[in-house]
Amino acid sequence: MEETFQTGKGLAGLDEHQVCRYRSWTRWVTHAMLAHAFLAVVRAEEHARSPAPDGLDPLSCNEIQRLFIAVAVEPRHDMAYRLGWSHWRRLHQQRSLTSHYRRQAASQT
Repeated sequence: MEETFQTGKGLAGLDEHQVCRYRSWTRWVTHAMLAHAFLAVVRAEEHARSPAPDGLDPLSCNEIQRLFIAVAVEPRHDMAYRLGWSHWRRLHQQRSLTSHYRRQAASQT
């Protein structure tokens, strides 16, 4: 439960509201939770539909949020640039994770 709440605060802005009235707070929380649910459902559908290619980190809620903002909210670059950038980030994340696990395994022996 706590992890879900922390993720909702980070991804959907659950903690960015100034509470003045109960009505505005409930609207804010509802919208934040809907945004978080949207990201979680898109992530689950993407993982079920097509697993990540070898050498790439699977799409996370953070990466889906970045892609959504880049495509729908702030379209500064063309689609090929944005998808290429996402591919590079996921490849780098996978390499970092692999390196981290190798270093941990080497230090334990």
